[in-house]
Amino acid sequence: MSRISERFAELKRAGRAGFGAYVSAGDPDARRSAEILAGLPGAGADMIELGMPFSDPMADGPAIQAGNLRALKAGITLPRTLDMVRAFRKGDDRTPLVLMGYLNPIEQYGSKRFLSDAKSAGVDGLIIVDVPPEEQDSLGHFDGLDIIRLATPTSDDRRLPRVLEGASGFLYYVSITGITGTATFDEAKVRDAVARVKRHTKLPIAVGFGIRTPAQAAVIARVADAAVVGSALVQKVAEGGDVVAGVLGLVRELSAAVRSART
Repeated sequence: MSRISERFAELKRAGRAGFGAYVSAGDPDARRSAEILAGLPGAGADMIELGMPFSDPMADGPAIQAGNLRALKAGITLPRTLDMVRAFRKGDDRTPLVLMGYLNPIEQYGSKRFLSDAKSAGVDGLIIVDVPPEEQDSLGHFDGLDIIRLATPTSDDRRLPRVLEGASGFLYYVSITGITGTATFDEAKVRDAVARVKRHTKLPIAVGFGIRTPAQAAVIARVADAAVVGSALVQKVAEGGDVVAGVLGLVRELSAAVRSART
């Protein structure tokens, strides 16, 4: 089993949903980003989504766009992102870590080389936002990396089987129509959507986009297998001050709400 499958199996045995934390690699700089990354599991993150900095993250709202730009200004590249994963794995061999981002940096790196280096660095899965299922084969053989697909409110019953074909690890359900951090989800719509998607797959379903507060994370934890928060954490970096303590403190609040949601 992959780390992702093992973690969701553990969560199922525990009778609770998981909490996923998204942070941008290298934001606000390499040192503090590494400290945040290392501290996430202890703060309650069941899995980590690490954003690969890119200058044009089209699915992301202002907060994550700004986080990408801060990381790029700090000199964070895709090779340095993989170095961060290697460093993280020296201290943590259990927490699932997924790279999330866009195709352009991967093509610049070389897709075959990237897939091999990501696997050897300790990456467990990939979310490549702008690669639809029809184009996945162009990247090459994924060699044990989980391919995490995105489903959205517009993914109807005719589209879902294609989205799910070849997917592994978990399905990421986007709770809103639009970009990250700019709207709030509708609880009833998300509940109905998760139930509908579960009729098509046995994969765990993680819900992200539109979740900013512990109360919202708890709502998602009652209907999905995991709640993922990104923009609110990246915004904590933008607020300045002790950004490591700020991000990890919010992770503790969010993860506590997720853990208690079904009790």
